[in-house]
Amino acid sequence: MQSIEVAGLLIALMFAILGSGVWIGLALLATGWLAMELFTARPVGPAMVTTIWGSSSSWTLTALPMFIWMGEILFRTRLSQDLFRGLAPWMQRLPGRLLHTNVIGCTIFAAISGSSAATCATIGKMSIPELRKRGYPESMIVGSLAGSGTLGLLIPPSLIMIVYGVQTNTSIAQLFIAGVIPGLGLALLFMGWVVGWSVFNADRIPPADMEMTFVEKLLAARHLIPAVALIVIVLGSIYAGIATATEAAAVGVTGALIVSTVQGDMNWKVFQESLMGATRLSCMIALILAGASFLTLAMGFTGLPRQLAEWIDQLNLGPGMLILILTIFYAILGCFLDGISMVVLTMAVVMPTIERAGFDLVWFGIFVVIVVEMAQITPPVGFNLFVLQGMTGHQITYIGWVAFPFFLLMCAMVALLYFVPELALWLPKKMI
Repeated sequence: MQSIEVAGLLIALMFAILGSGVWIGLALLATGWLAMELFTARPVGPAMVTTIWGSSSSWTLTALPMFIWMGEILFRTRLSQDLFRGLAPWMQRLPGRLLHTNVIGCTIFAAISGSSAATCATIGKMSIPELRKRGYPESMIVGSLAGSGTLGLLIPPSLIMIVYGVQTNTSIAQLFIAGVIPGLGLALLFMGWVVGWSVFNADRIPPADMEMTFVEKLLAARHLIPAVALIVIVLGSIYAGIATATEAAAVGVTGALIVSTVQGDMNWKVFQESLMGATRLSCMIALILAGASFLTLAMGFTGLPRQLAEWIDQLNLGPGMLILILTIFYAILGCFLDGISMVVLTMAVVMPTIERAGFDLVWFGIFVVIVVEMAQITPPVGFNLFVLQGMTGHQITYIGWVAFPFFLLMCAMVALLYFVPELALWLPKKMI
């Protein structure tokens, strides 16, 4: 069979298995098993066992559950309320006023979480009641939160970056460093949209509700100290070369436990809930990674990635057209799969083409994270949409619509990243 026909058959099989309600990880294992049985003469059992063990015993991968646990602990603390109290006095003079607390709050929490859904939920539980109480427009409350929540994937530490780094054998520390400038740049784009919208809709923005002196604002900013301290400890230890990503994750968990204890939020129940929440999510991701690793091996045995890469090469696509097609491809894929599944499913097929096109793997990792961010706010499977649906009671279609301007801003960031690759590569080069 031709490679395109084989690819179509395997994709159809995988979506049929997924559509039957089977867990994603098991669906990937089943697709890999069928691929090897149908198109190779290799024994499936030994290959599956070896691959699953190899994918599960990576030392680098241990950073994943640690960062997840850190986010789970902080989700159950008063950190979100403290962020609002520390940021609100400084936002009053900006067009859009307290709407900026969504963007800046998500930016700060993203730097200590690594999860888009956790960032969206944590900041949302603080900002939604406060902004509604003050009369801010619902569309901007929900839209800015949905868009800004995606920063949890781009601003390090990032779970997606860890998964991508393991899948492509790329330095996770370099990926973390590379995500700083694009992450802050995207946050500025989001704030720019809030400012622009507010200028043209000034009558819908409530008046300032607090007048504080500069000294009073500084005193209010003390509430940001726990969050800033965690950021400095976790990311500073990585950038300074003191700790690996895994060691920094362990330090982050320790810091989160200390913060929650000092704030009086930590007790045995909270400890158990955070640990079990992290365990459930980590196990789900581990199963997906195991299934994806076996599917990648099966694809290698069938020769499909090489054949597809050769077919794409024959199309003589320029680098810009290749990135455009991949952006559209990931945007469509994001309508049906979560971000981690998108990364682990596509790397085996995409990487040969990317390497042949000469793209830097660190740069491409940042590109992948941004297009995966888009998937967080695209119906029907956008994780941030589900989170906000539960918090606000709105339909997913409404949330997706009010988040659409932020989707377009992410598209603009992809274009900016392509034309100015140093946005992602300048810091890693400086840190080498």
